[in-house]
This record gives sequence, structure tokens and C-alpha cells, in this order.
Amino acid sequence: MFRAGTTTVPLQKCREEALMAQYHPGELAAQRRAGVVEQAEHSRLAIGAALPPAAVQFLTEQPMIVIGAADDDGRMWATLLTGPAGFISAPDQRTIDIEARPVPGDPLASVLVGPAEVGSIAIEPGTRRRMRLNGVSYPRPGGLRVRAEQVYANCPKYIQQRTPQRATDAPPPQPPLIGEVLTPSQQETVRRADTFFVATRSAAGACDASHRGGNPGFVQVLSPNRLRWPDYVGNAMLMTLGNLQQDPAAGLLLVDWPSGTALHLTGTAEVDWDPAVRLPGAQRVVDFHVERVVQIDHASPFTWSAPKYSRFNPIIKLEADQP
Repeated sequence: MFRAGTTTVPLQKCREEALMAQYHPGELAAQRRAGVVEQAEHSRLAIGAALPPAAVQFLTEQPMIVIGAADDDGRMWATLLTGPAGFISAPDQRTIDIEARPVPGDPLASVLVGPAEVGSIAIEPGTRRRMRLNGVSYPRPGGLRVRAEQVYANCPKYIQQRTPQRATDAPPPQPPLIGEVLTPSQQETVRRADTFFVATRSAAGACDASHRGGNPGFVQVLSPNRLRWPDYVGNAMLMTLGNLQQDPAAGLLLVDWPSGTALHLTGTAEVDWDPAVRLPGAQRVVDFHVERVVQIDHASPFTWSAPKYSRFNPIIKLEADQP
């Protein structure tokens, strides 16, 4: 894990201390409800506002980063930015530069042309490492500059091992397909998914982007506008669930890794802390109500190898496997 240090920038001290020194009330409430207060306090020590050298090195090696933010109507979205190694850099301990912008038609394309609260997560599937950086994004020529307010790493659980390959003849991103419910083919994409990303925000508007993984079938399609997934045991920070305690808005990103197609969903999510039907490995479950769907074919120029599933993934028995 990356250990974040402390900042020496006095002008940012008040906000940083509010973000770093304590969890917000929604996170505290989620931790109490889950009975993980002591573990969460230990995990809090890993949160900082500066990028340690190991984190800088990690970021410069990554070909992708996920950004979560709200659009002008207050809907949460998550999107994928990609580039060759080095497209993410850190000019100082508090800043990362991303030499990429969302593709045309992306739900966050118009948002990120100006300042925006963002959450971000970078994952290296080949080594199952990940780190999160939350703060404020500003436009710069050809990309974004993000001023960090929270920096921390997560454990490698539930990350499927993959190797990225940049296609030499990748088709360009296609115009978005927009809907209010999931089509049958989009529902099948969700059923096959072993990974997705979720963007949420606190009552104060601070955004977060997180990762969810499991064996195919871990995300259930209950109807064209309703999904459900299990919340597995993790680092006990419960930042996603803590945000949902304060604001139900959420955005999901699912990527079809072989083709680079991105499926963006926005809507609301609610946590069932005492579900009547337990999903395998679930500590609790999350129900997501779809309000809008944006599909962009070939959004990413990368294709990815077949996954090696995490050994932490609970076994999922698909409907087709039922006797």
C-alpha cells in the first residue's frame, strides 16, 4: 500500500484537515452500522493529501484512470481516460496532470472543460494494485489537472488480473447511444461483468470513485432499470456507502474489455443493510435504480487479455448453472 504523507501547504490546511483527519458523518454512520469502527480508524491512517514517491511512480506507469463527477444537472457519472504510460504525471506532491479528455458524447465531456469536484481511481490489473485520488479538476491544454485533497491506496481484493494492449487499428469512438433503461444487449453486458466502477459524492459535494469486482454474475439485473450487487468485505472505510448515506446519486461505468466499449449509467443507489436474501459473500447489498444510460462503442483504444479472477471473489452460481 502507498502511505500518504502530510502536506506543508498552509493555505489548504483547513480543508485538508476536514477531509483527512476525520471521516464525514455519512461514513461514520456506515462504519457504525457495519460494526467496523475500529478497523476503519486504522485504515484512516493511510489517507493523506500528498502523493508519496511510490504513488507518483505508480501513476506514471498506468494506461488508464477512472474519473467520477456530477454533471450540470447533478447526476453522477464515471468515465474512463486512457493513454500511453506517462499520460499521467505529477508535477508536485499535490497535483496530477492527465493528458486526456473524455471522448465526444461522454457524459462528463462538457463538465471537465471547467473546474469540477472529482474522484479518481487508477488500477493496474496486471499487479492488482490501485490507488484513489480525490480533489478538484481544472482544464489544461489537452487534458486535466487535478489538485489532490485525499490520496490513499486500497487492497488488491476483487481485482481481476488483465494485461492491456493498445490496438494499432482501433476504430474511433462512436456517437453515444442514449436511453433511459438498459437494452437486452446492455443487460447481458452487465450480467457478464466482473468489474465496474462507481462514483458517489458526499453532502458537501466531494466526489469519490471506487472499484467493485467479482465473478461474472455478481451484478444482478433485476429489471431494465434496476441492478443489485453485493458489498464484500474490504478496508472498512466504507466511503461509497458513507456517501450514499448522505446522497443517493451514483454513477456506474462498465467496460467491455475486449472491445473498449464503455457503458455509463447514472441513477440512485440505496444500501440494504439487512437483506432478506443474502448474495454469496455479501456483507450487505446495494440496489441501483437506472435513470439514464450512455453507451459509447470503442471509447477506449485498449483491448485487454482474458481475466484471471481474484481468489477473493465469492463463487457465483449463475442461473444457467442451476439444476
